[in-house]
Amino acid sequence: MTQRLAPPEPPQEMVHQAIHTIEYVLSCISNTASYLRLWALSLAHAQLSEVFWEKAVVEIGLESGSPALVLATITAWSCFTLGVLMCMESLSAFLHALRLHWVEFMGKFYQGDGLCFQPFSFARLGEADAE
Repeated sequence: MTQRLAPPEPPQEMVHQAIHTIEYVLSCISNTASYLRLWALSLAHAQLSEVFWEKAVVEIGLESGSPALVLATITAWSCFTLGVLMCMESLSAFLHALRLHWVEFMGKFYQGDGLCFQPFSFARLGEADAE
């Protein structure tokens, strides 16, 4: 025979719903801030590339008038931009994966009420066979 639980009292249910509402609003703000962080990293990527171009190629290479110096500054700009921006893009990909894991996955599916971890042990395996 199954037991029926009594319905929750109205004030208790209101407090419970208020807590869930606050939690939902905070998670929305957190998600928005997380995406804004990724967007800011993307903007920094574009601005750094533009600054590198202006400072290296335009101010040094093109104003000198030397074709060899123009080629050298474009090569330096390409290598430096590739190095810095690849690091930034790697960081962006890492942050996005981390964000998806901790904010999206853990906030929706993780409950943390499972079994305690017990590492494998041959001694415990022998005890289970003896029983």
